[in-house]
Amino acid sequence: MPSSSDDSAAAGGDFASRVLAVVESIPPGRVMTYGDVAATLGSRASRMVGQVMAYYGAAVPWWRVVRASGHPPANHEHIALQHYRAEGTPLLGGDGRPYRVDLAVARHEAG
Repeated sequence: MPSSSDDSAAAGGDFASRVLAVVESIPPGRVMTYGDVAATLGSRASRMVGQVMAYYGAAVPWWRVVRASGHPPANHEHIALQHYRAEGTPLLGGDGRPYRVDLAVARHEAG
């Protein structure tokens, strides 16, 4: 799971605060890619979104931010799967194969 910090968004600056606000707005059962979050902020900095999530994302629904392929955050696949199942997030694969989120159905378009 991503790490947590008492200072969270304040320590990461305005970009981090804005990233975390977007992630908090993603409804249960829906996801955005790192690039989607960046684009919502008028940026192309998807890797920076990943850094923000790695350092400050523990307090927000981090599992709702996935890679462009629909795969969950690296090294968090098992716990993310529990969240996806609980929220009814549409998935592809499984049954012994690697799974991914069905982006065609689950992708959230931020306003």
